[in-house]
Amino acid sequence: MDYVSTRGSAPALDFEGATLAGLASDGGLYVPREWPRFSTAEIAAMRGLPYAQLAARVMQPFVGNSLTPQRLQQLCEAAYGRFSHKAVTPLVQLDAQHWLMELFHGPTLAFKDVALQLLGLLFEEFLSRSDRNLTIVGATSGDTGSAAIDAVAGRAKVDVFMMHPKGRVSDVQRRQMTTVLAPNVHNLALEDASFDDCQAIVKRMFNDRAMTDRYAIGAVNSINWARLMAQVVYYFATALQLGAPEREVAFSVPTGNFGDVFAGYVAQQMGLPVAKLIVATNVNDILHRALADGDYSQGSVTPTAAPSMDIQVSSNFERLLFDLGGRDGAALAAQMGTFEASKAMQLTNAQRQGAAALFTSCRADADQMSHAIRWAWENCGELIDPHTACALHAARIAGIAPDVPVVTLATAHPAKFPEAVERATGQRPGLPARVGDLFEREERCAAVPGTYEAVAQYVAEHASPKADG
Repeated sequence: MDYVSTRGSAPALDFEGATLAGLASDGGLYVPREWPRFSTAEIAAMRGLPYAQLAARVMQPFVGNSLTPQRLQQLCEAAYGRFSHKAVTPLVQLDAQHWLMELFHGPTLAFKDVALQLLGLLFEEFLSRSDRNLTIVGATSGDTGSAAIDAVAGRAKVDVFMMHPKGRVSDVQRRQMTTVLAPNVHNLALEDASFDDCQAIVKRMFNDRAMTDRYAIGAVNSINWARLMAQVVYYFATALQLGAPEREVAFSVPTGNFGDVFAGYVAQQMGLPVAKLIVATNVNDILHRALADGDYSQGSVTPTAAPSMDIQVSSNFERLLFDLGGRDGAALAAQMGTFEASKAMQLTNAQRQGAAALFTSCRADADQMSHAIRWAWENCGELIDPHTACALHAARIAGIAPDVPVVTLATAHPAKFPEAVERATGQRPGLPARVGDLFEREERCAAVPGTYEAVAQYVAEHASPKADG
């Protein structure tokens, strides 16, 4: 299996190369040259496998010769052994049709752990084979940062520089990053910046020769293919429990950067019977507008109670547009160039029609978000966070046939957003015992001007060059 750039001109890489590279040198994102596909019988044979074994089975075609099947399974056992629930991503039934897939049983209480616990081990595995050092530069709207930091804190040959927009993440989200005091962890609070500003700085650094000549810049955001690959697994795990491959399942996914829902698209391409993927946004609705009207135009970011979705540039959407546009890298490079220059573009007819075959979308405003939180508590006895609430709202109005189970991805523990949950339900969710002392821990964070020059200077002053010696 090798990996090609969505923009067509970067060299193809194997799985190890794509994992360490993150963003392609032409500004594109790496995708497999072709989608591996399982037969109905092969999917049926996965029923009942423990999560780590299922993960190794689903991911092996993507890994190719970079890891043996035995080593991949060992890494999966190590990654998912840290989760507080033995099922890793358990299902909770809400009513006759609706289910929650709980993705918050990892160490930082968010779905990012499912991928990043494995990604940290992959980095360590691949770096151990050479004298290379890796400088991870990431942007977070809340959850990626803490999950990435937990995954790589203290690991050899890796430095992580994680940017978040100052004042625009929850207190719990911030403290889960800034209380990790490992010497290879650097938290940067960008002043007067949005998440999109942080993400733009990451992309610019990948294309800055002065930085990439000296440092091996790597990615933990969902622009990194290995992270998306790990998220494909829980679609298989859930669908198998609900009757796949003989039965179709629909999924409602809260998303800003399109990574989590694109993993569902990959699962469908691999043969999983996915009836529909519901893209749920908050009022920062560029994805909803793109899928509903073909209008992919950037607006200003509106801060909400679901900060991980306060995004107006969805990096992973490029992967879908590449696939739906016949995998024409040159055409997509031109299309994305238009967007980057004007902050607006229209989807082609082929892209719109291809997306409509599998995707639908929904926008939830603040009142709809709160109503969904309240409905889950009053009718099902479940506390859910604001991001999950956007997806549950979308799931309940999507009009999916009643014989098709609809799974809402519960992407964060409600205790990460206690104020929003309490406003809606009167119940203040408590932190699990394993992070109960979070507000007593020492914080360490650097406030940095929200400019590329300031961030690049900070990284250059603190990172290790790409090779030892």
